[in-house]
Amino acid sequence: MVALIKTLQVILALGILVLIHEFGHFFFAKIFGIKVDKFYLFFDAGGFKLFSTKSKWFTKLCPKAAEWDTEYGIGWLPLGGYCKICGMIDESMDTEQLQGEPQPWEFRTKPAWQRLLVMAGGVLLNFILAIFVYTGILAKWGEAYLSNEGKQIYVNELASEMGFRNGDHIISFDDYVPESFWTLQADLVREMANKATVLRGNDTLDIYIDHAMFGEVLNSPGMFDLAMPFIVKDFAETSPNTSAGLLQGDRLISVASEQTEFVQDAWPVLKAHAGDTVMTEIVRGTDTLCVPLQVDTAGRLGIFLEQMELQTKEYTFMAAIPAGFRKTFSTIGDYLKDLKLVATPSTEAYKSVGSFIAIGQIFPSSWDWYSFLNILALLSIMLGVMNLIPIPALDGGHIMFTLYEMITGKKPSDKFLYVTQIIGMILIFGLMFLAFGNDIARLFR
Repeated sequence: MVALIKTLQVILALGILVLIHEFGHFFFAKIFGIKVDKFYLFFDAGGFKLFSTKSKWFTKLCPKAAEWDTEYGIGWLPLGGYCKICGMIDESMDTEQLQGEPQPWEFRTKPAWQRLLVMAGGVLLNFILAIFVYTGILAKWGEAYLSNEGKQIYVNELASEMGFRNGDHIISFDDYVPESFWTLQADLVREMANKATVLRGNDTLDIYIDHAMFGEVLNSPGMFDLAMPFIVKDFAETSPNTSAGLLQGDRLISVASEQTEFVQDAWPVLKAHAGDTVMTEIVRGTDTLCVPLQVDTAGRLGIFLEQMELQTKEYTFMAAIPAGFRKTFSTIGDYLKDLKLVATPSTEAYKSVGSFIAIGQIFPSSWDWYSFLNILALLSIMLGVMNLIPIPALDGGHIMFTLYEMITGKKPSDKFLYVTQIIGMILIFGLMFLAFGNDIARLFR
């Protein structure tokens, strides 16, 4: 069931993103009187399709469809979609129509500025979608975050190897002061930090960062967990310790003579004494008390703990609009930093590149609109930014050649565009193989 829910979320998200992106191209093409031959959600590879407005049954149902200039359809391969624009060299590699005389409804006969807008339309609508989605999220749910101010970290093996210790408070990465605790690990690599300044006890010290470890940082989730002190809040109904004498606000600092400054320290000790009675040390005000506690067979005490409170920024609908713009452009900036890391071989960030398998893993295992919409907005930004990369076969490649034409007054030949399109397709397939390879390697690991 979990796999089915994740799959449905991936297909729905990709369907929305593809439709929005391709509609951007379609919209500007229609505005400028350019004929669009096909508009497809997903690819009809090999000529196989799930639906087409040119199919016999549909034209019988809707006879006017036979006269439409554009064939609308749904392909069987859910890896994207396309908008086939007449008179343009695109991923279909169809050059037959270019053999005839240029026609006024063709892409190639239009002024450069119009062709530029047609090419940029998909990316533009991806960014507009993200603004709308973020605005809606902020208006309905607000913006919840865990402030980094005063928070301590609980580190994994990699963070410990880099010099961080349990209980450290991260003050800054170089000159950047992180606001959100949740983004500490991402901030470390996005800022390409040379040093981290931390508060350890009463001392402030610098930890110098080896950039060669960034690849491991990107592939090591949970470097900085939230170090939670073991402070009693309440008891479960079935707790074996309701009459042990504990009070709200008591802090547990040791179990079975082992120091447990944080909750994470206590877990393995309690597991090791499952079903036993253990002696614990409790701090209450200025006093330290010894209290015997019963550990159940699952290694638990039946105690609810004090939780760190999330900060939530509430927005009216009007206030959410500029906030949605800010969040979109902030996310675009963060993703550009991520791409810079991927393009820097020494960081080995390319090992974190993933395909649809990786995308599926970030969706929640149960349907949650808040999470789904946040992921949708992020993926829309990622799709937009990726398409702006100046690689032939991507929108960015077409935009680059059109800008060159506008600046120099020289239009690249159809043969040149055809060759560069092939080169671009090879590069894109190479990136896809890298992404699938990384996903498969992660599954085996």
